[in-house]
Amino acid sequence: MREGRSAGAVQTEELRSMAAAAGRRMGPSWWGFSPALDLQVHCLQGTIQHLTSSDGLPELNILLVGGGDGRHLLKTICQASRWPHRKLKFFIIESDLELLARHMLFLSLALEHPEQMGLQEKSELFLELFGNSLIRSKTANYLQEKSELFIQCVTDPDYQQCVMPFLNLSSIKFKERDELEDIFKFWRIADPKLFPIDKYWDGKNRRHLGTRYDSRKGAYDWDLSMKLHDRGAGVINSREYNYWREKGVAFMNREGVYDVPNKTLASQMVVPQSSGKVLTRGYWGDITTSPYVAFGIETEEKSLLETANGVHVKSAQEIALHNIISLFHELATGKVYSVPASGQAEAELVKPVGDYKTNGDQTAAETIEEKAEAEDTKQSKYKGFITLNNVEIHFLPLSWVNELHCKGRFTNFFNLLYFSSSMVHLLKPEYKVIAASKATLVLELTKFMVDLQADKVQSYVSIVTKLAQGAGFTSDEPIDWKTHYIARFERGDDSVELQTAQ
Repeated sequence: MREGRSAGAVQTEELRSMAAAAGRRMGPSWWGFSPALDLQVHCLQGTIQHLTSSDGLPELNILLVGGGDGRHLLKTICQASRWPHRKLKFFIIESDLELLARHMLFLSLALEHPEQMGLQEKSELFLELFGNSLIRSKTANYLQEKSELFIQCVTDPDYQQCVMPFLNLSSIKFKERDELEDIFKFWRIADPKLFPIDKYWDGKNRRHLGTRYDSRKGAYDWDLSMKLHDRGAGVINSREYNYWREKGVAFMNREGVYDVPNKTLASQMVVPQSSGKVLTRGYWGDITTSPYVAFGIETEEKSLLETANGVHVKSAQEIALHNIISLFHELATGKVYSVPASGQAEAELVKPVGDYKTNGDQTAAETIEEKAEAEDTKQSKYKGFITLNNVEIHFLPLSWVNELHCKGRFTNFFNLLYFSSSMVHLLKPEYKVIAASKATLVLELTKFMVDLQADKVQSYVSIVTKLAQGAGFTSDEPIDWKTHYIARFERGDDSVELQTAQ
């Protein structure tokens, strides 16, 4: 037993060192290190066959541990109309509260009513906030405006359920609510000097490159061609990648001046200084892999992946914009997006047609009849979101990542479990208790993590496979470390139930 625990500890430490090598333990994972997934695509057939029903609908319970940027959540929700009607329940655990704050921002942006914001503008705004260190003043104004809404949501549960009924914050502790409020208040402040991200970015770049800083363009080119291109992200071109590595600005789909710090990329970290350890605000995220991997290297529209003389015709920025437009269009209309006819720019898209029911519409009568005048005043300022039918999103405290198996409500509960590469070391044998019969486990691999050499990427696969087996899961297919960016496992029938603490 001692040897077994020692081996497990070694595996966990190796996983943590891999994450640290790519800078991910140094702060939040602002964007994913693998493309966005429609999680229903990756649900094994056995999982679907064992779903239980609620109110006449099959219920798919999904646990996301360390998703980071919400890309899997968004894509799964946006493409839900492609699947038989199911009730989707997401339970989200993140390493940092700033990531939960960004979830709220991206969800509210995706659900903006078409009469409030056009599809093109919404998509450009999303990418700007998602992956840019610097944003336009118009985007900053939008962020400040939304921060007011979020502050009310985390401080007034009744108001939050009124305007964002799809979101459940009931498990979030009071202390964490207070910290979320502080994050949104920081976003609301207009002063750019409070978060000089250009200074933070350059400082982190210098520390990362060391003596190579003066010849950094060569380092950028090496990482792009020998790492990202060789591993399948060839659509990222050197111009956009080098500019992002230098400035932290990945998406410039709209002409304008990008000079306002993106405060959603700010987080706090304990940093050792001469006076001792000090909690310091800064930029502690990725500076090597890029935000392009999440939405910009794969697409259903294969014409965007065409090459001419061995060079991709479209850039990762253009592909990412198309993908986000497609997702938001499908979310609003329930129909798959079609590329505009030849000669029509994607920017000329007509707003989706049809009648939209909004949460604002649904609660207006109730507000007049049941709410006090002050509550009615707050509601009158709210324009409404596109309604999410049969979708629940639950935010869970980080501490629960080691406690879920102790909570009776989650016994044999989750049909699909996802762990990011930055948090997979938290996958423990106890997780077999909360996995439903024939549950699917999806683990993010490290294929696109630039700071990992090929041998580390390869060994990572065998390590996470052992972790999955320890939790009662077996692989449903061979895992190729050169081509796969996720690994999929199924809960075995012979998994032994652990005793849960009541």
